[in-house]
Amino acid sequence: MLGLVIVTLFVLVAILAPLIAPYDPVATSWARIRKAPSSAFWFGTDENGRDVLSRVIWGARASLMAGIVSVAAAIGLGVPFGLWAGLAGGWTDAVISRVADAMLSVPFLILAIALAAFLGPALENAMLAIAISATPIFVRLARGMALEAKATDWVEAARALGNPPWRTALRHVLPNIVPPLLVQGTLAIAEAIIAEASLSFLGLGQQPPSPSWGSMLNAAQRFLTQAPWMAIYPGLAIFLVVLAFNLVGDGLRDALDPRSDKNK
Repeated sequence: MLGLVIVTLFVLVAILAPLIAPYDPVATSWARIRKAPSSAFWFGTDENGRDVLSRVIWGARASLMAGIVSVAAAIGLGVPFGLWAGLAGGWTDAVISRVADAMLSVPFLILAIALAAFLGPALENAMLAIAISATPIFVRLARGMALEAKATDWVEAARALGNPPWRTALRHVLPNIVPPLLVQGTLAIAEAIIAEASLSFLGLGQQPPSPSWGSMLNAAQRFLTQAPWMAIYPGLAIFLVVLAFNLVGDGLRDALDPRSDKNK
């Protein structure tokens, strides 16, 4: 519940950013460069005189959008292929599984960086790279659940009644794999937010002057001794939202697992 409260808070902050941000996040001022936190600037200002609080608030939009949209796209790509592989079997299963295994053999973040570098620096390209990198996880999950469901009596009965494969997958298999997909999706959002911050830190995500937590950390690394607040607050935002999504994922796993002690 604590994780859910924090996630909800960050979502509201991202949605209401134009209303609650005290300053323009891209407006510069040479008169207020690297000002320490004060009553006028709660989180201080950065190397260009921009309000750090406003940039953290607007940066929530980029990070949450990257996490949620990327994972939604990965689910939309991975689940159909996983169901197809698990229910069809044969060479279809072999081809899809080998492609997924090949992609999973490369670390998630390394693959995302390589794809983002190939596509070019932009938030949209970073989200596409993250979505493609996360897709094999959902392919493997959907395939494993489809293979498990394929051997059950109710799926055999549905097939014996003449249901086509697509109807069996959508009406009888997919509803039964939604709980693990929700858990994995929630945990994947946390990984996607870290990936977006990493790509922005490397200059492959949200482009300046648009605010992003990763690009803010990149700019702050040159001023860690003179203006540590430039790194503290975007880093704390990343820490809190990633922790919150992991807590929500763990809570969903306990709530949706029928073998859990709480559900007995």
